[in-house]
Amino acid sequence: METKKRIIIANWKMNPSTVEEERALLSKELENINFNGELVIAPPFVYLTDTNIQNLRVKNIKLGAQDVFWKDEGAYTGEISPKMLKDFGVEYVIIGHSERRKYLNETDEAINRKVLASLEDGLNVVLCVGEDLGTRQLSKEVVEEFIKNQLQNDLKGLPADGSQKSKIIIAYEPIWAIGTKVSDNPNDAAEMIKFIKNILNSELHISNTAVLYGGSVNAENIKSFVEKEEIDGFLVGQASLNPDEFKKIIGVLS
Repeated sequence: METKKRIIIANWKMNPSTVEEERALLSKELENINFNGELVIAPPFVYLTDTNIQNLRVKNIKLGAQDVFWKDEGAYTGEISPKMLKDFGVEYVIIGHSERRKYLNETDEAINRKVLASLEDGLNVVLCVGEDLGTRQLSKEVVEEFIKNQLQNDLKGLPADGSQKSKIIIAYEPIWAIGTKVSDNPNDAAEMIKFIKNILNSELHISNTAVLYGGSVNAENIKSFVEKEEIDGFLVGQASLNPDEFKKIIGVLS
């Protein structure tokens, strides 16, 4: 039986602190790896121009960004445009991560504008959706309605011809598991991802979309998630900053 090819996105978040540390991390993390899926490294913006990061493209490792603005240029202090990201060889952009929703008060409206602008400029969008602990504790039906609303609001206004839908990836991140040592139950995660795919297909007419899991995976617990066919890959945060851990994760998926 052929092994399912999956997507791994390493979200470094606001790490590491220096270029020297970034280069050391990159060197150790990618040493002697052999992965037949899609591997994406998403470092902080300031490292995207580093030669070592740029050289990843030669190794068929894709570059990702952790955020983007919805305009290509203009008086928007501190922002980075989709066009700028494309110019540096970035192919993937993470939008709507729970940490940005929480700490920077990102709204679905802002996220939707970022999604549309990024797709317009040809980037692959990794849209993050997920429920917080309070929502999860209410009921399964409430959680599903919450996720459905996120998807509908964040993905509204796509071109009617469907030309951009193939560039959409969803990352399901149960917020209560982000940055913790607690991960979701693999069966529950697979069930939610199946629900997400159903909503994408039936409500938004987006089919064959990859849906990743992003809830504190590591080399040990990822083994049980890999067994679930519904899960098309992983958005890896904390574990991607530990070279040994990350290589083990890649090994499990290879």
